[in-house]
Amino acid sequence: MTIELDKAGDVAVLTLAHGKANALDTELCRELVAQLENAELNGVRAVVLAGRDGMFSAGVDLKRVSAGGADYVREFLPALSDAFLAVFGFPGPVVAAMTGHAIAGGAVLAAACDRRVLNARQGRVGVTELLVGVPFPLVALEILRCAYGTERLPGLTFLGETYAGEDALARGLVDELAAPDEVLPRAIETATRLAAVPGDVFRHTKAQIHRPFDERIGEQRAGDDAYVEQVWQSAPALAAIEQYVRRTLGR
Repeated sequence: MTIELDKAGDVAVLTLAHGKANALDTELCRELVAQLENAELNGVRAVVLAGRDGMFSAGVDLKRVSAGGADYVREFLPALSDAFLAVFGFPGPVVAAMTGHAIAGGAVLAAACDRRVLNARQGRVGVTELLVGVPFPLVALEILRCAYGTERLPGLTFLGETYAGEDALARGLVDELAAPDEVLPRAIETATRLAAVPGDVFRHTKAQIHRPFDERIGEQRAGDDAYVEQVWQSAPALAAIEQYVRRTLGR
């Protein structure tokens, strides 16, 4: 089990519990999809997606990518996009309890939520994938575009910088800061308030907001996914990932 499930009234709390960094691998991505599907089938009104103390998610498990090579990339990338879409497309409110760092794919996971509460003392947010040497899939970019707007995308993606606390709030990367022990309660409170909106009204409004991004994903995902997979599987990209892992993760 890589995700812990709790209930807080009408809110399902899904806590990522997958290793020290909550790194995104095939298993975590698939379980996240399954948990959200079950939540919707069981009539859950709202979801809080949380991390562990000090860590929301450090993004893609690059060690797994480096070790698994092209075969693992072929399996993993569709699962990653499906996980992002499961969060983004959940019909009810989804609130990110960003208990700590949200980096690269972790930042996209938070962006896929409707609201974001960040640990004010220990939590950096940033889209760093280009620094590794690989591109994000279309799904990730459209989710970032929806959350932060087209004008901010170049700065977020090209520079690969991370932002903490007040800086992240000022840049609109999160909606609220909270003390470490208040992140989850504040996220649950926000989710509960949003769940009080009639479900069909919230669902329709959310779908309208997401429509242009969903349409682009529907029209362009197949072609873009094929290209991104080819890049990630290439010898230069795998070498860059291995070098990044050794330089940054000490292995």
